[in-house]
Amino acid sequence: MDTATAIIVVLGAFGFGAFLWTLAEYLLHRFAMHHLHGKGIMSREHLEHHVHSSWHFDRTHLMSWAGMLTVGFLGWMPLGWLVGGPRVGIAVAIGWACGYFFYEYQHAVAHLRPPTGRYGAWARRHHFHHHFGHPMANHGVTIPLWDKVFGTLERPETVRVPRRLALPWMLDDDGSVKPEFADSYALVGRAGIDERQAMIDRVRAFASLAPLD
Repeated sequence: MDTATAIIVVLGAFGFGAFLWTLAEYLLHRFAMHHLHGKGIMSREHLEHHVHSSWHFDRTHLMSWAGMLTVGFLGWMPLGWLVGGPRVGIAVAIGWACGYFFYEYQHAVAHLRPPTGRYGAWARRHHFHHHFGHPMANHGVTIPLWDKVFGTLERPETVRVPRRLALPWMLDDDGSVKPEFADSYALVGRAGIDERQAMIDRVRAFASLAPLD
């Protein structure tokens, strides 16, 4: 195999590994996190994230990283190695890992920062409809492909956002949606939250239902 062919094969294997992650991202989010309704640590931690709609680094992220890297390097790498040799196996595993960390990064910044381009704007609108409009839709965080394939893609023109769960980057100093985001997000309900509302939000999150206004 000449050098050019070898590079193409390795890049293809890397791309395949990253693409393979996008399918895993969808399936894990839909079935392991939502369909289990809080049974198991992955589902429980994810649905707690839905209760508050915020993001912060937690020890469970280390567990997730370890799990995904284990699958990549002890699962996909040997299979790729068997099919195409060591370079293919390693490239598939690295592609899988990069796909996973790209997902983790995009998910975190969606909650923490405003969008800076078309992709970021799409990713946030797509993801926050999942949070606030229909938790059983839009399970892909980084791409819409698998939602489209499996019939769970929804594209609302405007995402309804309960005021009590609004992301800080969406809001101006008066607590209204910033003008640059007004076409994508609409605040509903009241800003304050009491014990009863918190309980309702948790019950609905663990049932994979959207929060009430």
